Amino acid sequence: MFDMMPNMNPKQLQKLMRQMGMSMEQLEGVEEVVIRTADKEYCFSDAEVNVMEVKGDKTYQISGSPEIVDRMSEDDVELVAEKTGKSTDEARAALKKADGDIAQAIIDLSG
Repeated sequence: MFDMMPNMNPKQLQKLMRQMGMSMEQLEGVEEVVIRTADKEYCFSDAEVNVMEVKGDKTYQISGSPEIVDRMSEDDVELVAEKTGKSTDEARAALKKADGDIAQAIIDLSG
């Protein structure tokens, strides 16, 4: 935020933000941030998190490079393991290789 106004002294900017009812601080000690959607996980292990508060509402800004991982249903993993007699780790690996295609994962593990 402070980089967006290069000609302004950071202390002046903080004072201006306080006058407008805003505050911003870096969240210290962040080890990892994970965002889960229905089909993917975005894992930030190098995340920098800033918290901006405006009139009681907080906004979290995450900066970093996420590792994007496809999510798979544990039910799918258990189904593939059950149908093939393989471990859940083997079933998970087969599902990952088959891009989540249950039938293909079963065929790959059965062959």
